[in-house]
Amino acid sequence: MTTSLKLAITNIGDLLLNNKITQDKDGKEIPNITLIIPKYQRPYKWTAKNVIQLLDDVVIAKNENKETYRVGTLILHQDNESKYNIVDGQQRIITFSLLLKALGANSIIFLGEELAYNPNNRSNIPNNFRTLERRANNINNDREREELLDYIKNNCELIVVITQDISDAFQFFDSQNARGKKLYPHDLLKAYHLREMKNLDIAETEKIVKGWEDLPQKELSELFSDYLYRVKEWIKGNKSWELTEQNIHKFKGITRHGNFPYAQFYKGAFAYADMVNHSAMPFVSGTRNFNPFQLDTPIVAGKSFFDYAKHYFEILKDIKNNDKYEGYFINDNEIVKTLELRTYKNGVGNRITRLLFDTAILLYVDRFCPTDRPEKNDMEMLDQFVIFAFVWAYSLRAQYYNLGWLSAQNYIMGNYDLTNSFNIYKIITEADSPVSLLSELSDRVTPLPRSKVVAKKNNVDEQNEVGIYQNYLHYFKTNKFLED
Repeated sequence: MTTSLKLAITNIGDLLLNNKITQDKDGKEIPNITLIIPKYQRPYKWTAKNVIQLLDDVVIAKNENKETYRVGTLILHQDNESKYNIVDGQQRIITFSLLLKALGANSIIFLGEELAYNPNNRSNIPNNFRTLERRANNINNDREREELLDYIKNNCELIVVITQDISDAFQFFDSQNARGKKLYPHDLLKAYHLREMKNLDIAETEKIVKGWEDLPQKELSELFSDYLYRVKEWIKGNKSWELTEQNIHKFKGITRHGNFPYAQFYKGAFAYADMVNHSAMPFVSGTRNFNPFQLDTPIVAGKSFFDYAKHYFEILKDIKNNDKYEGYFINDNEIVKTLELRTYKNGVGNRITRLLFDTAILLYVDRFCPTDRPEKNDMEMLDQFVIFAFVWAYSLRAQYYNLGWLSAQNYIMGNYDLTNSFNIYKIITEADSPVSLLSELSDRVTPLPRSKVVAKKNNVDEQNEVGIYQNYLHYFKTNKFLED
C-alpha cells in the first residue's frame, strides 16, 4: 500500500456540520474541510428504499446503545489545503446530509455543492429528502427526534482515507471494491444475517459460517438469484428479472426487533417448529419433523437464514438430480431423462424452460411434500404434478423457435395468447391440498395444438440405444396433451 495515504476517523456531525475531520491517527483534528463532488463522480443513485434502510440501521444501533456505529469508508483526494474531492462515499455522504436536514440541522454547507445535471440527481435527491422528512415528522416526540439527531452527529462514524495523489486514491478505491471477486447478493445477505446473530457464542457462529462456506458458492448464488428470488416474485404475480443489492431486502426477513403482529406470528411459528424438531417428540410419537420454512412467507433473520439456505439448497439439489437411488423427489423419471439430453440443456431458451419446470416442482414440494420421510401417497401426488409442470413449462418451449426472458415472463403472467399461458406459481400457493391443486391444473392445462408447435414434430417416438426418448413432445403425446 502506498505511504501517501493518511487515515482518520470522523463523526458525521464534525464532517457535515463543523466542516472538519474529528481526528487523524495522531488524535488531531483536521479543520477547514470543504467536500467537493468532482465531475468524474457517478450520479446519486440511492433510492427511497436505500435511505430508509440506512435510517433503520442507525435507529437499531441507537436502540442497542452502540457507543459507536461505523457507517462506512470515505476516500478523499486532497486537491489543495482545504478542498477534498470525494472519490468514494458520495452516496452515503449526500444521504446523511439529507437526513441531518430532515431532522432539523442547519448550516450544512455540503448541500450547496453543485451536482452534474442528470435524471438521477434531479429525481433521487428531492425524492429521498421528502422520504426522510416524512419519517422524521412521524417521530412525534421532540425529545426522541433530538436524541436521534444527536446520535447521528456524535456516534455515527466514518473511516476516512486521504491522499494528495489522485492515482493513489483510485488505487485504494479499486482495492476496496474489487478484491479479486465481486460481492454477490448472497454474500451481502451472509454479512447481514451474521450481524443478527449477536446472541450466539463464537463456536456456534463459526460452525454456521463453515456450513455456509462448505456449500458450492456458485450454486448457492444461483439458488438465490435464479430460483428463490424468482419464485418469490412470481408467486405475487410480479415479473422477476435479477437479484441485486437493491432488492435483496426480500431475504433480510424479520429481525429480533420485529414486534408487529405478523412478525410475532412468524417468529412464533418458527420458534415452535424449531423447539419440536429439537425435542424427542417426533421420535416418540412417530410424527414427521415440522418444516419451519415456506417460500411465500418471511424469513426470520439471523441463524435461521442459514438453515433456510441449506434447506432449499438440499431440496433443489434433490429435484435436479434424477438418480434412481438418491433423494426423494425426482428419481429415474422418464421425462427428466429426455430433458437431460444435451440438446435440451444447451441454449438460453432450453435453460429458461428447465428453470420454470424445476421452480414449479420446488414450490410444490415446499408446500405439499414433507422433506422428512415422504409417504407413498405424497410421491404419487408429486408424480402427477410433475407431468402438469412439464406440460406447462414445455408448452412455452414448443411454441417458440427462440425463447427469451421477456417472452417467458409474459407467459407466466398469462399475458400471451399462447396455449397454457398462466401463472402456475400463484395457483400452487392458493391451493389448500394436492388434490385441489391437481384438480385445478386438470382444468387449466390443455392439449397443445400441433398447429402451434414450432419445435420438431416428427419422430416424437424415436429412442436412442438405451431407450431414452429423443423428443420431449413424446410425453405430450403419451399423456394426451398433444392434439392430432
